[in-house]
Amino acid sequence: MLGSVSPLPQQPQRPSATGHMVVCGDDALARRLAVELRYVYGERVTLLLPPGRDTSRPELPLTQRARASALFGRMSAAMNRNGTAAGGDSDTNAGVEAVRIIEAHEPSDDVLEEAGADRAAALALVYDDDERNIRAALTARRLNPRLRLVIRLYNRKLGQHLETLLDQAAAVSMPGLDHAALDASTTVLSDADTAAPALAATALTGSSKVIQAEGLLLRAVERTPPRHGELADPGLCTLALLSSTSQDPAGAEGSDSSGDEGPQLLPDRATVHAATGRGTIVLEAISQAGPDRAPTRMGGRGAPLGQVFSRRLRWSALGVAAAVVALAVASVITTGDSPLHAAYLTMLDLLAMGDPAVEDGDPASRQVIQLLSGTAGLLLLPLLVAAVLEAFGSLRTASALRRPPRGLSGHVVLLGLGKIGTRVLVRLRELDIPVVVVEEDPEARGIPLARSLHVPTVLGDVTQEGVLEAAKIRRARALLALTSVDTTNLEAALYARSVKPDLRVALRLFDDEFATAVYRTLRTAHPHALTRSRSVSHLAAPAFAVAMMGRQILGAVPVERKVLLFAALEVAGHPQLEGRTVDQAFRAGAWRVLALDATPPGDRLPDLAAVPPFDPQAPGQAASGLVWDLHPGYVLRAEDRVVIAATRRGLAELLRRQRSMIRR
Repeated sequence: MLGSVSPLPQQPQRPSATGHMVVCGDDALARRLAVELRYVYGERVTLLLPPGRDTSRPELPLTQRARASALFGRMSAAMNRNGTAAGGDSDTNAGVEAVRIIEAHEPSDDVLEEAGADRAAALALVYDDDERNIRAALTARRLNPRLRLVIRLYNRKLGQHLETLLDQAAAVSMPGLDHAALDASTTVLSDADTAAPALAATALTGSSKVIQAEGLLLRAVERTPPRHGELADPGLCTLALLSSTSQDPAGAEGSDSSGDEGPQLLPDRATVHAATGRGTIVLEAISQAGPDRAPTRMGGRGAPLGQVFSRRLRWSALGVAAAVVALAVASVITTGDSPLHAAYLTMLDLLAMGDPAVEDGDPASRQVIQLLSGTAGLLLLPLLVAAVLEAFGSLRTASALRRPPRGLSGHVVLLGLGKIGTRVLVRLRELDIPVVVVEEDPEARGIPLARSLHVPTVLGDVTQEGVLEAAKIRRARALLALTSVDTTNLEAALYARSVKPDLRVALRLFDDEFATAVYRTLRTAHPHALTRSRSVSHLAAPAFAVAMMGRQILGAVPVERKVLLFAALEVAGHPQLEGRTVDQAFRAGAWRVLALDATPPGDRLPDLAAVPPFDPQAPGQAASGLVWDLHPGYVLRAEDRVVIAATRRGLAELLRRQRSMIRR
């Protein structure tokens, strides 16, 4: 079923030219990705949605088409206002064709052909079902071996294998395909992995924002404004200025429409020096990342014994051992026996294997010690039985979920252990932040992970009285409401604020307008408490869009309600970079060159993140690797490859200009 998105211009019934983008999905990520491709990158887009009501959100009356129409309409109005105010680029606004919508239950061969996948430049498969995305990816690769595929998968290992398989299929179908095109032919991303760092960071103040891309580690740090007379450490470079109200709990978060008071991405030195009283995000360090560190267990139980025996059992064993030592010492003191012989007799008494001390010459103290040893032996028997049962796993069932300890405080209460909540839990534990989880479904995706990490978990409906109290909400530092139901997140936040008015709250909300209304109301009712709202699709869409443009996206850093992208680019074909110095190539608010791949073009690896950093002090080392401390006067050459930080608009401009030069 074909359709149109009102009030946009008329649309062709079928793409007449090649090079358009196709987006297939069933939730907010698909619609927001189509918005990103059309209004930021100026691409022609075909959007494939399931028909009828949004079954994943039955409480909302809008259909898929109506929801997409509303989102496109709001974005169109916002882009037109921004373009008018800034003398907008006609290539970005007026020259963009409308989004074409197709409704179908499944992305079958016929539906993909109708969407023009056989002639498209890129296809995004962002259904919430991994199996559906895999089936559609295999079909699309067969229809069009040259098609650039961007696939949403939650399973990381499966995604790596699928990416390799589809790349091999493309290489077999097109033997002459160059390495750069082959490297970008298939990209597997996870919206949960992309959004989790930003959601976890909302629970902290001044937290680090880490970007890790297959061996490459970039650390961006949020810093508070310097005091009077102090100079802020610029790090390697200043990536962003936070909004002027970011340090005020009652202040609004900045977005694209916040003006000069909102966050400013990639500011120049003059702007940074002139911005007094504003926090910054600076690039602090770049290094090679080590192997992925497993999330730590709550309470530091990472020893091998902690994986077999519970803490209570280990403490009980320690108590029995202490009793045996004390009895042996008492035997030495009272009987004058040697320590070794006294310990031997104590163990015999403990195991009920010794003779009774009734012979002539046995003092009364020896008899008392024998009685105490026998009592300790009675305690040892159930301890040994429990140890055997725990070693065989008989006691490790679903009921073994750990309860929040009595003295716990300063923790984060995490609501929901679905896809997003599970990834956020991993992220919080990697940062060694204490967490208490609240989940209604005992069979939820993240329950086994919470059990393996021994994270305190409360099973129950968060909207019911007493559930948040069981999670020690009164002594928590923050609440992360990440369930898939907006009303549940809102109700939990309101109740938590009634219990603890100064609690830091971050909500996952689907609808932007609803999120804005909630944010303003909570800010007005609790002006001294920090409130943040986040949308997973808003955080993940930029990374998916850049991958569809065929560029190696290294990561994205959210700056309030804006996003800063890190990508790898070939200098050739970019007149804004080629032949310019590093200082001249920097454009405030658009892009900035951070690093250079000094490896000769013939020896370069397809994956830039696998290139080791260049160490100029290493004796005999050739000029290769990633150079991060570039001289401002270095002239960028066509054969260079660089790592840049860019805004969405800045990267879109770089890609548009390159495409226009290729057409000429």
